[in-house]
Amino acid sequence: MKTKKSDVKQSERLQSLDVLRGFDMLWIIGGGSLIEAIARSTNWGWMNVISGQMQHAAWAGFHFEDLIFPMFMFISGVAIPYAVTAKVEQGVGRKSLFYKILRRGILLVVFGVIYNGIFRNEFTGWADQRIASVLGQIGLGYFFAATIFLYTKSIKSRVAWLIGIMAGIAILQLAVPVPGHPAGTLTEASGINAWLDQMFLPGRLYSDTSDPEGVLCIISAITVTLMGGLAGSVLRDGEPASKRKALKIALGGAALVIVALALSPVYPIIKKAWTVPFNMLAAGISAILLSLFYFWIDIKAWRKGIPSYIVLFFKVIGMNSITIYIGHSIINFDQASKYFTGWLVPQGVEPRDAVAVILGAIILEWLTLYYLYQKKIFLRV
Repeated sequence: MKTKKSDVKQSERLQSLDVLRGFDMLWIIGGGSLIEAIARSTNWGWMNVISGQMQHAAWAGFHFEDLIFPMFMFISGVAIPYAVTAKVEQGVGRKSLFYKILRRGILLVVFGVIYNGIFRNEFTGWADQRIASVLGQIGLGYFFAATIFLYTKSIKSRVAWLIGIMAGIAILQLAVPVPGHPAGTLTEASGINAWLDQMFLPGRLYSDTSDPEGVLCIISAITVTLMGGLAGSVLRDGEPASKRKALKIALGGAALVIVALALSPVYPIIKKAWTVPFNMLAAGISAILLSLFYFWIDIKAWRKGIPSYIVLFFKVIGMNSITIYIGHSIINFDQASKYFTGWLVPQGVEPRDAVAVILGAIILEWLTLYYLYQKKIFLRV
């Protein structure tokens, strides 16, 4: 991973993808916390309902918070046809592209371990460190999905890979028993996900029994990136930006949502286990959002007047998403915000939970990214 001046012209980028990525990242860097803080301070009923969506579902079920991570994986998949397939068509060797994809995957795994805090305390051995991570799952999901795109030439072959992986995950989760538990057991403490993590996942697990970025979760999540890649193939089919592309992606997303909901009574939607219906639901919603952003920004050029500032706001975040994801963990933006906004914190409210402090931290994060954006400095993998 390295920081460098961008040599890619803005006009060559899919604008909607940067904006959608920024919209997704906003909730990670403070947007969700801001909604929760507003709900606590106002106690408005409708705001409390929205605030409830800013927490993961306890196990089975689906909240808005459960969409954020898989949508990022979906977005990384959308970029694959532009980053991989286009290079193959330009004559770049598959071997060199494979090593580039591999490098990206390894670096994200390494940065995920760093994000988990391996340097935070005295090193006590790998068994005490959490190896699995959000960044690692993104990196591995991208590696396998991009490799499939690299070495297959037809949409049918890629769809076959997608169906094959989903079928394999479904068989493991529904039909394979583990010691002490019957087939189809889907609980956090038992079942195939927990057993595989306990047997094969190195390092410390996120919980005592399993990890939401564990062995089977990583394999399952590849399908979300693959579905993003298929959506990216639709966008990059040679035609100019068109309503037909937006509609095709929206209809595909709607179909995934319908199938996921139809399966859910017998095969639950569980984010922590990355069940197939969860993957389909998350990818389906992501596809619908992609079609809307694509329609508004790349087709309708919704970038004039006030909307242009909204587009810029999200684009600045989206073009340095990894930078702010890591920076949000390392740099205490809340403390910096408190320095300027502490006088606005009501008595009895913890500063870190105050609307003014959270909003100030988001503004400071955005200004930092805007400086990098102006200097054309982007963190690339």
